[in-house]
Amino acid sequence: MTYLRLFFEFFKVGLFSVGGGLATIPFLQDLGIRSRAWAPPDGWFSAADLADMIAVSESTPGPMGVNMSTYVGFTCGGPLGAAVGVLGLITPSIIVILIVAGFLKKFRDSRVVNGVFAGLRPASTALITAAGLSVAKIALIRETPSPAAGMNPFLLYWPAILIAVAVFACMRLPKLKNLHPILYIAAAAAVGVIFKL
Repeated sequence: MTYLRLFFEFFKVGLFSVGGGLATIPFLQDLGIRSRAWAPPDGWFSAADLADMIAVSESTPGPMGVNMSTYVGFTCGGPLGAAVGVLGLITPSIIVILIVAGFLKKFRDSRVVNGVFAGLRPASTALITAAGLSVAKIALIRETPSPAAGMNPFLLYWPAILIAVAVFACMRLPKLKNLHPILYIAAAAAVGVIFKL
């Protein structure tokens, strides 16, 4: 039953997340919340787990959605769960590509088809923007467990803010601007390990 649910849930994510890996994040947030109903108490993954999955998926080869479906599938059902999660995520794309390829030549110059694709661009942009804001909230803001009356329940996480400002400043310097991205990923990993220690 777990495998069927994995396939079905990631099929829905793959079907509706137009715009690439970052567009899957709002759907994965929703999946993490809904999964608490059938896998209590924390569901398949928490918001913190999602932030970790995003960080790992961004720093490893392969599409983010596939990496995250592999991770969730593996934690829920082992190697077979990982395969089922990935299969569920990519199946809608395969079906849509086969359908579109059959009709593309016939409707290539259609104003309706061009209008649909033009309408998908802002929707995709909105999904990616929502994902970026939610990741920024997870990384930069910490909720206090029991705020005192009248105090702001949110606290800025200063180490993450300082790291973000430092990375942004380094990327503006001409000599550091052209460094390979893997060096920034390695430096961020080292700083993260230092902060955890």
